[in-house]
Amino acid sequence: MYQIGVISDTHGLLRSSALDILSSCNAILHCGDINNPSHISQLKDIAPLYAVRGNTDKEWAANLPKTLSIELYGVRLFLIHNRKQIKKEAITSHHIILYGHSHKYECFEKNGQTWLNPGSCGARRFSLPVTMAVVAVGQHASFQIRRINLAAEEKPVDSQMLTQAEMKKIVLCVMKETDKGKPVCTIAKSCRIDAELAERICRLYLTHPGVSADGILAKMGL
Repeated sequence: MYQIGVISDTHGLLRSSALDILSSCNAILHCGDINNPSHISQLKDIAPLYAVRGNTDKEWAANLPKTLSIELYGVRLFLIHNRKQIKKEAITSHHIILYGHSHKYECFEKNGQTWLNPGSCGARRFSLPVTMAVVAVGQHASFQIRRINLAAEEKPVDSQMLTQAEMKKIVLCVMKETDKGKPVCTIAKSCRIDAELAERICRLYLTHPGVSADGILAKMGL
């Protein structure tokens, strides 16, 4: 029995709980948004690594492929970061299609193929679970996929990783908690941001009566 660890969207954070599981795997697949070149070496030290480039992997990742077609232990695998960019003719002969990007775990069958998004085991994004997957390969290329929910070693959301819409959700969260009269430290914890960002949003909200979330974002230069 061979074990293939599947991760994605680590965004600069390799959790110890994920590394513990990967340490027992025969190979590792990363579906992009790595954000830290040193993590490539770290994962290669554990097991053979096969990785694709995500949309936030910048100049350092220029040598990483956007798609990857490989065969491991008799199972044909196709890796890409964003499933919306898949060309149907590229995946016809593969057993498993692997991708990331959404940070949401999913695994389903379509046209005789298995489609797998391991979710994100990097920094938690809002209330999404922290997940990865392990593909267990048996005889005659038979395989089973196991979803793994990891204990969240909590880390505040990195505002530089967020889209405009996601930042707006954070601002709305801070506004709501501020209206309840909660202190900044409690607001930061509730909205999963660091205290400095929470204090900045609170200050703008309280010193500009009637300001909207979009107005606060504009004053923050976002």
